Amino acid sequence: MGVEGLAEFIAETVGRGKVVEAGIGFHLKVALRLKELGYDVLAVDWNEKAIENAKKAGINAVRDDLFRPRLELYRGAKVVYSVRPTPEIVAPILRLGKGLKVPVYILPLSGDPRVRGTRLVNFRGLAIYVYNPKRK
Repeated sequence: MGVEGLAEFIAETVGRGKVVEAGIGFHLKVALRLKELGYDVLAVDWNEKAIENAKKAGINAVRDDLFRPRLELYRGAKVVYSVRPTPEIVAPILRLGKGLKVPVYILPLSGDPRVRGTRLVNFRGLAIYVYNPKRK
């Protein structure tokens, strides 16, 4: 299963509405698949070229700094997810989910260590780290 499997996981676990891809970079497959499935996708990245690329593909995208996020951008989100994030942005993504009180789903790069505070879910052979601030 390719990275698009994360979109299928989200569709099975989160009702339709706003979802946020944190650190979209230049990999648009999950966001595009979620749009096909009827989700309101907001893509966020610090890189202006990544934002322009996402917008050209028809994805609602904004530039933001995950280390100092503008929380008003994320209000109403049902989940925050990230595809193969760089290690330094994982903690800010988890803080964002905690602050918004929404789950965070992280699709790791093969070989990345488990993210502290998450649980590993095997979804049809796809490893996904799940953080749910509502579960303790």
